[in-house]
Amino acid sequence: MTATQDLLNLQANQQNLFKGGMFLVARQDHTQIFTPEDFDDVLRQIADTTSTFVEREVMPVMADLEAKKEGLNRALLRRTGELGLTAVEIPEEYGGLDLPKAASVIIAEKTAKTGGFGVTYGAHQSIGSLPTVYFGNAAQKEKYLPQLATAEMVAAYCLTEPSSGSDAQAAKTTAVLSDDGSYYTLNGSKMWISNGGIADLFTVFAQIKTPEGNKFSAFLVERAFGGVSTAAEEHKMGIRSSSTVVLNLDNVRVPAENLLGGVGVGAKIAFNILNVGRYKLGAGGVGGAKDALELSTCYALEREQFGQAIANFGAVQEKLANIAIRTYAVESALYRLVGLIDSAIENGTDKLKAIEEYAVEASILKVLGSELLDYAVDEGVQIHGGVGYSQEYAIERAYRDSRINRIFEGTNEINRLLIPGHLLKRAMKGELPLMQAAQKLQSELMEFSLDENESDEPLTAEARSVENLKKLALMIAGAAAMKYGPKLESRQEVLMRVADIVMLAFAGESAVLRTRKLGLPELQVEMTQVYVYEAAEKAATLAREALGMIAEGDEQRVMLSAVKRFTKHEALNTIRLRRHVTKAVLEQGGYPAPKGRV
Repeated sequence: MTATQDLLNLQANQQNLFKGGMFLVARQDHTQIFTPEDFDDVLRQIADTTSTFVEREVMPVMADLEAKKEGLNRALLRRTGELGLTAVEIPEEYGGLDLPKAASVIIAEKTAKTGGFGVTYGAHQSIGSLPTVYFGNAAQKEKYLPQLATAEMVAAYCLTEPSSGSDAQAAKTTAVLSDDGSYYTLNGSKMWISNGGIADLFTVFAQIKTPEGNKFSAFLVERAFGGVSTAAEEHKMGIRSSSTVVLNLDNVRVPAENLLGGVGVGAKIAFNILNVGRYKLGAGGVGGAKDALELSTCYALEREQFGQAIANFGAVQEKLANIAIRTYAVESALYRLVGLIDSAIENGTDKLKAIEEYAVEASILKVLGSELLDYAVDEGVQIHGGVGYSQEYAIERAYRDSRINRIFEGTNEINRLLIPGHLLKRAMKGELPLMQAAQKLQSELMEFSLDENESDEPLTAEARSVENLKKLALMIAGAAAMKYGPKLESRQEVLMRVADIVMLAFAGESAVLRTRKLGLPELQVEMTQVYVYEAAEKAATLAREALGMIAEGDEQRVMLSAVKRFTKHEALNTIRLRRHVTKAVLEQGGYPAPKGRV
């Protein structure tokens, strides 16, 4: 371990808080991370309640939901209110349960297999209700939160417009204050509004016209206000059971007291709420991947070809193993993140600031989770063969439902750019010692004095490998910053490769830490070994591609040599390890969860 890392680890321990982005320059103690095996009785009850509700009340009516049976979505959402699931993040004084953030992540994971209904629930409980929870004043909370907690009132979040998607602040919806200051008049349209057809309360973002210019702001708009209307339901590729419409605002008079957070606070509201949506999408990806693995495993055991179940064939077994391995790594990263958020809150950090602190990790989980799910359902359809293309099989719907997740809450391309962007901004503010770590790395590159102490302890090589992946990300980011300076943000291809290496390091390290905390069980050790081995291979390719653009001559040769050193590893019999993983998948009928988790 370098002196820089020793110092950073000491600082993290002294603060009793592992800050956002710190994983890139410091090592977190495996005993301090949160894992699914740490669920207490309350979290286990939340998981059991959600799973029971999904299996008994949602899955049996899936065909009716897909057919958009009138009233069914709202009735099921109301049922989640009766079970307390819509109240998990609402303060107790307003009828909520105010549970740790882990509770809402568990629900997002468990409802993922319902596809469109999971979107209905999330659009209400999360991005629909949380703007009022975090930015509402006392009167707004008193008026709306009790009904949102029970789902008597359904909420929706209205940001996107026909001319503004990723560039949210380019919104053209306007809000003009009346001469007497008693109300705002809103005009404009919002599109892709989840829950729009059934919602009673909309968080609407608009430009307030002022003498100083436009002020991007947010309003709580009731459907009952005159001039509010919604268009016909969209016919979508997937998540068909969820309501998605255009919201039209035609001279809507919104009481001045329904301005949310204040004039010009719209961007702060929008982006902070998106952070929440991002890590919950990661949870949905994990839950959906587990469902796809279960569906595929059951089919592979039942389907016979050439006189035996296709589960006996190596090509199919490898697919099942790969889904399980990637799911284990992303699940480890997901609960590590939510544990960090809950730990920050427990240590006195304001809830909103705690979520904002881990914006980098939220973007990482959004990308990791959505791409895990896409991989799992794609391989799931392949395992099913021709019947996977038929609506008679659940994997067909899962495949269609998965695609939207790479677009929701900021496209994966946007989130890939946000990851290095946020890290660099934190470094410039002195909140993250990236510069010190990069300078230390330059000395190590010249001397090649890398930490390569061998040990017989399992996962030592993998732990070293993820540390080297972090160094690799720092090296590429540092070289790009030196070459391009302020123009770096326009070199998106390089930034996205840096982001991919960072994500591989975070997921790989999360798997290593969790497996160590579990006591190094054989199956989890094997899954971690395969994930980290492949992460190093992928990172090497990404780094070489980036260096081909940002370096040349002797500088390029030195850094390419470093890439080889950072990503080198002993030969690993990944085929044998995958076979062991597949054996556990087939025995358990799906995701081989470690002992102790729900």
